[in-house]
This record gives sequence, structure tokens and C-alpha cells, in this order.
Amino acid sequence: MTTTLITGANKGLGRETARALIAQGHRVLVGARDAERGTTAARELGAEFIQLDVTSDDSVTAAAARVAELGGLDVLVNNAGVEERQPDGGFIALPDLDAATAAHTFETNVLGLIRTTRAFLPLLERSAAGVIVNVGSALGSLELATEVGSPVAQYPGIAYPASKAAVTMITVRLAAAYPQLRINVVEPGFTSTDLNHHQGTQTVEEGAEIIVRMATVAPDGPTGTYTSLNGPLPW
Repeated sequence: MTTTLITGANKGLGRETARALIAQGHRVLVGARDAERGTTAARELGAEFIQLDVTSDDSVTAAAARVAELGGLDVLVNNAGVEERQPDGGFIALPDLDAATAAHTFETNVLGLIRTTRAFLPLLERSAAGVIVNVGSALGSLELATEVGSPVAQYPGIAYPASKAAVTMITVRLAAAYPQLRINVVEPGFTSTDLNHHQGTQTVEEGAEIIVRMATVAPDGPTGTYTSLNGPLPW
């Protein structure tokens, strides 16, 4: 049975990805920072809870040790993420963006991904079909951000798209360094979740579809790609 760990899986896209993969026969480990919410989600889904705060070295190290005790890991979905907003839900653009706010975004979206991936790589390397899915965003595309008239170019925030651009580069470098694994970054689309104050236009079922697709990629499938449900995205 394929064992899959999903970070930030107690709600939103992470939870729906867990539900869909369980339906496909995966043993899913629900990674969540909040023990009560994570335990409840895991119980409701028929999954297993793993305490995991991607911003904490100690938490990630302990989670990796626990997953090793459970028998190893085949798929890691780096889903946990934050998007800083104003109290009223508005975007934070310059000059309102301060370094502390940007640092908080990068701590979760970039450093958290690096921290978690590094901790679980030894387990993934032992898998016969190791997979990493990094949940990115079209907002991280430099080409789309400079395309006149593109919705990405009109997005006023800075820290979130910058963090997702970093995720795409990390994905490319990881894929080159670990050719035996399948490592891809996906764009789930503008999905209605707590992350965007439920302003998204897609359901979590629609948003999770590309995550599930790349989480179940074959050992000879694509790696080092940047993909949405509609196909490849420009870097």
C-alpha cells in the first residue's frame, strides 16, 4: 500500500487531497500543526494523524521519526502554506508589506517546504516509487507576472507570489538532484479556502484534482514540471 503524508491536511485542499487518495487506496498520514484539528480530521477521513508544524525543526524531525516507525513513506505532498492579508481580507502590497510579514510567509511556504522535504527525503529514497508534490501557484510564474493583461500580472500582493516562485525553483533543483524520484510543482487554481478568505472560484474537489494526479504519477512519469489541470505552466 502506498503511504502518503500531506502537510496542512486538516482542512481545505490538503484535507480533500487526503480524502481522494484514501479513496484510491492510499494510506494517508494527515500532517497538521493543531493536534485537536488534525486528530479530528484524520478520524473523519479514516487516516492517521501526524503532528507536524513545518516551521519547527523539532516538530518536523519528530514527525519524520514517527513516519519511519510506521514503516516509511512513498509520497510527500507539501501543501501547508499561508498568504498574508489585511484584517479585512485585502492584499498587502508595498509600501504596507514589512519584512516581518514577508518573513512569516517565507518561513511557512519556502523554508517549511525545505525543512520538511529534507527530513523525509531519506524515507522517500527507500521507496520503490518515491514522489514529492509541491503545491505552488500560477502567481509564481515570472512569465505570467510580466504578461500584459494577465490576472497574475494584476495581483497586487508581493510576498505570496515571491514565495511560490521560490517553490518552483526548489522543485526544479530537487528534481535534478534526485532523478529517481518524481518531483513536481502544481497549480491547483483559484480555490475557495481559508487561505484566500474563501474568495476562490473553484471547489476544493476541483483544486485537489491536479494534486492527486501528480501524487499518483507512475515511476516513469514526469518530473521537474510545473503543471495545472489544464497542462504545463510557463516558468
